[in-house]
Amino acid sequence: MPRRPRIHLPGIPQHIIQRGVDRQPVFFAEADFRFYLDWLGEYAHKRKIPIHAYCLMTNHVHLLLDAPDAKELSGLMQDMGRRYVQYVNRTYRRSGGLWEGRYKASLVQSDRYLLTCMRYVELNPVRANMVMAPGEYRWSSYRANGLGEEDPVVTPHGEYLALGAAGAAREQAYRSLFAGMNEDPDQPLCRSGFRPDRAIGAAGTARPAAQKRTVQ
Repeated sequence: MPRRPRIHLPGIPQHIIQRGVDRQPVFFAEADFRFYLDWLGEYAHKRKIPIHAYCLMTNHVHLLLDAPDAKELSGLMQDMGRRYVQYVNRTYRRSGGLWEGRYKASLVQSDRYLLTCMRYVELNPVRANMVMAPGEYRWSSYRANGLGEEDPVVTPHGEYLALGAAGAAREQAYRSLFAGMNEDPDQPLCRSGFRPDRAIGAAGTARPAAQKRTVQ
């Protein structure tokens, strides 16, 4: 069966998820997380892909990014796949693949759902009962977006910057989105949107206006 093409709309962020084979671990030690983030920042910068949020879980990865075109996004994931798998196989004396097939990508309607998706991504460790609060988890973008810690991987999106005129105000406003940490009605959209032909947003669309799209 041929692969279904991915839809890419210029200027529309995408929520990426990539899982380990059979949902097995892909990170085994702290050094693994660090190396992955170092390489992610390097390759994303090289391909001019801003990353707005991320979360590295033990057996999968969430990325919220804005690729200029489908080729660059595919290239980024290929770059990361090759280098990180080589590192894991060499370090742990294993062979074979690490990731479960192709990564999944969903378009995100930025004017409303981007912040919802950021919140969803960064709450993963809390939902998994790994930590009590998102700031306790070291391998996500929450410490940058919510606490103002320097993170070379993260590039703020315009919707995030609009939360406040200054850094402290934005961070406080962002933290308020996590108050109570109860899922809002839009959160299921993030969970169900992992299909190349589906968008996270109003009425399942990324933008009401027609735009040129590319596929990969």
